[in-house]
Amino acid sequence: MPTKRPSSYSKPWWTPELIQLRRIHHPTSALMRKNQTSPTRARVARNTYFKAIQSAKSVHWSQFLANVDSRSVWDARKIAAGRAPHWFPTLENASSLTEINNTLLQYFFPPRPSPPPPLRLPAFKEVPPVSPAEVSSALRKSSNTSAPGPSGIPYSIWKQVYKANERLLPSLFTPLLTHGYHPLAMKKANGIVLDKPGKPDYHTPSSFRIIVLLKTVSKILERLSALCLASAARSLGLLHPN
Repeated sequence: MPTKRPSSYSKPWWTPELIQLRRIHHPTSALMRKNQTSPTRARVARNTYFKAIQSAKSVHWSQFLANVDSRSVWDARKIAAGRAPHWFPTLENASSLTEINNTLLQYFFPPRPSPPPPLRLPAFKEVPPVSPAEVSSALRKSSNTSAPGPSGIPYSIWKQVYKANERLLPSLFTPLLTHGYHPLAMKKANGIVLDKPGKPDYHTPSSFRIIVLLKTVSKILERLSALCLASAARSLGLLHPN
């Protein structure tokens, strides 16, 4: 197994002095466990090492605050505030995971009357076919670290598909835009429940919020639709010049 070097961004406060102190602390601790040195010597080496770490962190934090600008001030605020603890739902009258899941589903998605069947729209013959450049623009704005949704296919896969055959995705999306149809399979999503910060208690569903993770292919289709709508709005003068 090759030794992996830590990134310079993981411990920006690290100094060459700490390397020397660590080289003293670790062997001294090993000798103490083998009863080959006194515990006092090992304790002094350990305290010196960890005090130097705290001092280096404090110096680095002071230097970071001294050079804060309009962009990095929000990073400084996040670091100073720390990460808030995540609360797991402990809802009333819901003891098991299944009951908690059903309670949250009833709260966020209450039952509604069945919608009418979708209308059959005529084909839009004037819709131009999707070009590879439009797909490339939609993929360029997509982050590889975004959650992929229920399909499990991240944007990086679609970018590789486009790189292998740039005509494949346009041929997939053009009929959907031509017929004005959004497949039901693309509307499936994962719901992730997150706690709202600063709530006095977390015993009710209102203390949480839900985010919906759609399939990445559905998001690409939405971006292409937005490009078509924006182009039509500009050409027809539907947008105010300001």
